[in-house]
Amino acid sequence: MMRRVPYTGGEKESLHVSLDRHRDAVLWKLHGLDDEALRRPMTPSGTNLLGLVKHLATVEYGWFCTTFGRAIEPLWFDVTEDMSTTPDESTADIVAFYGRARATADRAIEEIGLDDLGTSWNGTTVSMRWVLIHMIEDTVRHAGHMDILRELIDGATGDHPPG
Repeated sequence: MMRRVPYTGGEKESLHVSLDRHRDAVLWKLHGLDDEALRRPMTPSGTNLLGLVKHLATVEYGWFCTTFGRAIEPLWFDVTEDMSTTPDESTADIVAFYGRARATADRAIEEIGLDDLGTSWNGTTVSMRWVLIHMIEDTVRHAGHMDILRELIDGATGDHPPG
C-alpha cells in the first residue's frame, strides 16, 4: 500500500510524503512491462514511459541538488534530451538512475530547511518549500502522462497496484 500524507503531519513531512507517493506511482507504471513496451513511442513527439522516468530523475537532481549547490552524479547525456533513451541505456540503468536521484534529493530535503534559498537553473531565487511544491506538480503531471501511456499499452489504470 502506498504511503498516505499524514492528516496532522508537519509541512515538510507532508510535502515529502506527497512527493514520494507520486514517485512510487511513476515506478509502478513500469511494473510488468517488457523493454519494448517501456520504450514504445506513444505520441507524435515520441513520449514513452522510460523517457519520462529519465526526465524525472534529471529534474530531481536539478531542482533539489544543483539549485542548492549540492553535487550530483555525472550525467552521460545532454540534459535537454532527458526525455529520450538510447538503445545502450537499459531499463535497469534508468530505474537505478531514478533511484539514485531520489535518494540524493531525499538527503537534500532532509538537510535543507523549507525557507532556505537556492538559485534555479534560470537564475531565480527559490526556497526549498517552492521546490518541493514544484516537484510534486511536475511529478504528478508526468505520472498523469504515464497513466495514459500505460492504459494505451495494456489497459492498466490507477496510481497504485490493486489490493
